[in-house]
Order: sequence, then structure tokens, then C-alpha cells
Amino acid sequence: MRSIVSMTLAACAMAVLSSPTFAQTPTPAAPPAPPSAGGTPDAMPFDIPYGQSIGLERAKQVMAAAEAEAKRRNWKMNIAVVDTNGELVQFERMEGAQIASGTISIGKARTSARFRRESRVFYNVYESGHPYISTLDPTLTASPGGFPLVEGGKLIGAVGCSGGTGDQDAAVCKAGAEVVK
Repeated sequence: MRSIVSMTLAACAMAVLSSPTFAQTPTPAAPPAPPSAGGTPDAMPFDIPYGQSIGLERAKQVMAAAEAEAKRRNWKMNIAVVDTNGELVQFERMEGAQIASGTISIGKARTSARFRRESRVFYNVYESGHPYISTLDPTLTASPGGFPLVEGGKLIGAVGCSGGTGDQDAAVCKAGAEVVK
């Protein structure tokens, strides 16, 4: 009887000692090397020089084109045109447009003018899991629908639209921005 108990205890001890818990684990592989510093662009992105700020007459042309596109599609929009500093030059809320979108359209235009790029760029960064973008400027609006107005290779202002989806807002703003070349 003793030999059976001894053999059973010996078998159990062998099983426990050979289990992965007690076995030596191999040293972990070295972590992968960080990526090289490559990918740093040689030129500044979005380096559009500033021109003379858009005036009221030119802003009216941008507004008319954006409004025509919104009407053609039967979308009720808020449309804002700002100068190079992001200051409001012209604003329009179409009949029946969402009231809350007024300040949003101005924010999109302001973001686009001050950062010299489409406001969609910030939306894409935020959506890809980088919330730090919201710390750059408290007035930054990270949403599609803000387009810089570039004339003769120089930034003269921006147009922002709000009231529909981001893509609807962008489509209306793009029509307004295409007036300026």
C-alpha cells in the first residue's frame, strides 16, 4: 500500500514540476525597434502664404455660389465667410436651417483660415484616435465643412458650412471655394 501511495505522490510531483508554471520560461524576445525618424517631410505642410484678406464683394460671390449649391440640393445651411484672421466677413442662415449650426459654420471657417487647411483634416486626426488635436486651440472645430479660400496661391480667407452631414457641409463649401482661384 505504501508503495502505491509513494508512486502516486512521485507521479504527482513529476506532473507539478514539469508543468509550465514551474518550468523555466524562455527569456522574452526583445521589443521591436522603434521606427526610424523617416517620414519627416522636407517641406512644411499646408504652407500657403497669406494674401490680402477677402473683401465683402468677393465674400458675396463665395456666399452666392455656396448658397446656390445648397438650394440645388435642397439643403438648409448656415454659411460663413471669414478673412485670413478668421474674423467674420459675411454670414447667412438659410430659411429653416438649424439654429445651432450658425456658430458651427463660423467655427469651421475660422479653423480653416487660421490653420490654412480644410477643417476635415482635424476631424480625420481626431477620428483616428488622436484626441490631442483638441488641445491645439479652444476654438478649433474638427468637422468637415471648412475650406480655405486661396486666390493666386495665397490664402485670402475661408468658408464654413453647417446644417447637414459633414459631407453635405463640405460639398456646399467646396462650391463656394471654387469661385476663388
